[in-house]
Amino acid sequence: MRAVRTILLLAIASLSCAQVFAQEQASSAQESVVTYPAEFFARYQPNTAFEMVSQVPGFQLDDGGDERGFGGSVGNVLINDRYPSAKQNKPSQILQRIPAAQVERIELIRGQVREIDLLGRPVVVNVILAQDTPAAIRWELALRKNLSLTPLAPIGSISISDRWRGMNYNFGIDGRRASFADPGTRELFDGDGTLTEIRYEDHEGTGFNANSQFTATGEVGATLLRLNAAVGAEIRNEELITLNDPEPPGSAPTNERLVRKRDNIKFEIGADAERNLSEDLVGKAILLYFQLDQGPSTNQRRYDTDGEETLYRKAETDAKATESIARLEFSWTKFENHVLQFNIEGAKNVLDSSLVQVVDTGDGPEIVPVPGANTRVEEVRGDVLVNDTWSFGDFKFEYGLGAETSTISQTGDAEQERSFSFVKPRAALTYAASPGRQTRLRLAREVSQLDFNDFVSATVFEDDDVALGNPNLQPESTWIAELSEEWRFGELGVVKVTAFHDWISDVEDLLPLTPEFEVPGNIGDGRRWGVELESTLPLQVIGLTGAKLDVKLRWQDSTVTDPVTGRSRVLTAEGGSSQDIVFENENRYSVILDFRQDLEAAKVAWGWHYATRAERPLFKVNELEIYDEGTQLNAFIETTRWWGLKIRFTANNILDVVDTRDRTIYTGERDLSPVEYRELRTLTNGTRLILSFSGAF
Repeated sequence: MRAVRTILLLAIASLSCAQVFAQEQASSAQESVVTYPAEFFARYQPNTAFEMVSQVPGFQLDDGGDERGFGGSVGNVLINDRYPSAKQNKPSQILQRIPAAQVERIELIRGQVREIDLLGRPVVVNVILAQDTPAAIRWELALRKNLSLTPLAPIGSISISDRWRGMNYNFGIDGRRASFADPGTRELFDGDGTLTEIRYEDHEGTGFNANSQFTATGEVGATLLRLNAAVGAEIRNEELITLNDPEPPGSAPTNERLVRKRDNIKFEIGADAERNLSEDLVGKAILLYFQLDQGPSTNQRRYDTDGEETLYRKAETDAKATESIARLEFSWTKFENHVLQFNIEGAKNVLDSSLVQVVDTGDGPEIVPVPGANTRVEEVRGDVLVNDTWSFGDFKFEYGLGAETSTISQTGDAEQERSFSFVKPRAALTYAASPGRQTRLRLAREVSQLDFNDFVSATVFEDDDVALGNPNLQPESTWIAELSEEWRFGELGVVKVTAFHDWISDVEDLLPLTPEFEVPGNIGDGRRWGVELESTLPLQVIGLTGAKLDVKLRWQDSTVTDPVTGRSRVLTAEGGSSQDIVFENENRYSVILDFRQDLEAAKVAWGWHYATRAERPLFKVNELEIYDEGTQLNAFIETTRWWGLKIRFTANNILDVVDTRDRTIYTGERDLSPVEYRELRTLTNGTRLILSFSGAF
């Protein structure tokens, strides 16, 4: 109830501010574009384009979603009117390598302008870079300390932007040492609620990340060429030591040791060529390739009260995932007040995975097969879209029709081939009642991107379980209806309210396979509906000079028929523990508040970040899991007053909140059988302190 009251109070405050300042319109807010020159961001003393974009009023940066293909996964950031030709080299990473001195202005685009293809997104930012700027080097060094661990974790990055033989390029490298811990306990209760065992867990991990990225843009004759490339490596070593202490006291304790290793190498390269094919026709060709090589392994040892090993098991996975995309885009402006777009795309996705499991219970090691773990999944897909944006008076009407067809084949432990076809209409009507007010109605059908890992089985040693894959999984499709109203007031003020209702076909969830096992599958039709409020509130009116509060509130409800009980329930949320609270997920509410005050004369800024969300349920065939991260509170203070450097001190997870996982396991099917036992896991991630130095020259 406290969170609900918070949502209501903030919503009322935001809407009240919008009404009070409705007549104070930002001078740059004209129709579909709000322009922020570089001088607007000077108060924030930014070093990078990312720091500038993060301060655009009323904008939430999106690194890309889970829709299929290039258009659904490139995020909501343009650079010089164009999306980067990349999927894994995320917009936030690209922006962090661009020095702020090279940014001329940032445009907030809320509808069709010029010949820009927004790829169906309602709002994007367009970072316009200055021409003929001198070479610039941006760098950052930081030290990160988790108060639950001894070692320091250094972080560093450097990038250079320059021009060579008519080509503008940016090259950057970054690396960090990972060091983390989340100690905690697991309490086990029998079906009557009596405590039967306490498991004390000591979980620590180390590793490192290293990445390199390169982008280049230049003209060859009348053709604009762009290249994006990225390569990265990730290594993790984790150890979980558990002491099992049975209740009542006096029973003999046991312990176990679980070690995980993860080695990932990823590579991406993308290129595009764009040119005017005629006075009214612009064409663009895009090629993109991504590869991820993974080699995770897990081994577990259990010991009795005398320290003798009673169980050893090991799982080693070798997986390679690739994605290849070829895409053509055309924009035609022959007809007045119309921008016609035609896109065609072909893609191929492949996952080749193998798993070897070895188990030794005392009679010697034995290879134990895991059904569905050794397989190759391949999808070949074609996609086409025709779209028109018609401008008339204060209205803009965007309408289009897309279609796709795909074939998914699987070999190895499962042999199968299936084909799918989807028609994807979309329409959006935008009305600008005044320069500072906009109303938008959007209807569209979207198709989700399948996670090929859901086709492949995997072991889950810590739960004594197997996550089975499903060769019959198919994409879910969603009809989306959104109605949004946006008010802009003053230089910073924004209030945007969006109501949404989604109709989902073939909901992707967990499908019962036996009374004990489930697989990722499609469980029928479902719905979700709710409202979002996004706001930037200047706090000058209450005496806080140079201060603002960014507010993001989301409330939703949902329904789907449970395949186990046959009754209606909410949609399953994304499971697992998470250090970051994501704004959008299948949970009842989310609240994210960001306060910042810039003391320009002192060249000091400070602020805090608050985030909380509802519990996240995960429905299995004989089990109910509920995840809850509690409340996240971070704070920072930074200054640029010495030596031209930005010095920043950040404290994350100040409250060292308790992350919980509440498992209820039934003797048979969930909610239809008695409770066998309950497991309550609580852990903490530790307060993390970061001291960083950054600059550009």
